[in-house]
Amino acid sequence: MPEGHSVHRIARQFDRNFVGREVEASSPQGRFVEGASVLSGRVATEVQAVGKQMFLSFDDDIWLRVHLGIYGAWDFAGSILVDPTIASANGRMGQTNQRGTDLDDVRVMDAAGENSLTSIGAPRRTRVHVRMSEQTTGLADEGADWPPPVVGQVRLRLLTELTCADLRGPTACELQTPDEMAATVARLGPDPLVGDPAEGEERFVQTVRRKPTPIGLLLMDQSVVSGIGNVYRAELLFRARQNPHTPGREVPGEIVRELWRDWVRLLSIGVETGQMMTMDGLSPDAYRKAMAHRDDRHWVYHRAGLPCRVCGTAIVVEEAAARKLYWCPNCQA
Repeated sequence: MPEGHSVHRIARQFDRNFVGREVEASSPQGRFVEGASVLSGRVATEVQAVGKQMFLSFDDDIWLRVHLGIYGAWDFAGSILVDPTIASANGRMGQTNQRGTDLDDVRVMDAAGENSLTSIGAPRRTRVHVRMSEQTTGLADEGADWPPPVVGQVRLRLLTELTCADLRGPTACELQTPDEMAATVARLGPDPLVGDPAEGEERFVQTVRRKPTPIGLLLMDQSVVSGIGNVYRAELLFRARQNPHTPGREVPGEIVRELWRDWVRLLSIGVETGQMMTMDGLSPDAYRKAMAHRDDRHWVYHRAGLPCRVCGTAIVVEEAAARKLYWCPNCQA
């Protein structure tokens, strides 16, 4: 399931390519025909991401709510104005690109092992001629079909004169009134990139400290904190050396605060790079390697049976709320 950084990246893509523009909407799959007919011909006015959900507003106070869930993804095509802080080697946004980025091809890293795209002042415009997956990249020729042909089960197609966004496989795709949208957001836990992070920290700490639920489950509860999924959950707990089974109310307050502050850091890195980079203190070469390959990017996630990078103890995996939980039974004892 896409975690919070992916949804914020998608929102920024919509902000640059759709907000302020009239949009033609359709439902090639046929499962959102009525909603698409309401949106078609309206101007997109605002976009917000909160945790794993995105909200796109249109004229007359109509909001489109999208929750990608496990299988959802947005595919962008056409003339794409890319936010320099979220540049990617492909057109797909949603299902996290765990395969990594070919750094030599996209030139996103400088000699210091940092994302040099953040220093580029002007956005880049990229031409994409086909639906692009995590395995394909390319540039269009000027004779490419427009709009691009529909491929697969497209729940919703949003189209401007220059840019196309196709939504596939979402858990939720619905229209909301402003009150309904506000109520949805109110049910979500704090997101470091929405509102005041200090207020979000206090809300998170107070919620966790009164719960008997294990902290490993609380971090995945979107009403407690927004955006954390399976990868970030495992990595945050390891970085804090926190046992995932400890009830929230028994986790020391300073650890709870550090979990929030670490989430602030890791979310920002994820939005910037498009990768869930959770290891610190890497050399430039090690950082490049980690950015290109998931196996070199995480402390414990997806490392069941492998030695802990700190103590050598075998990483264990267990089921927690129907999701796999990875942790070190020594470092996180």
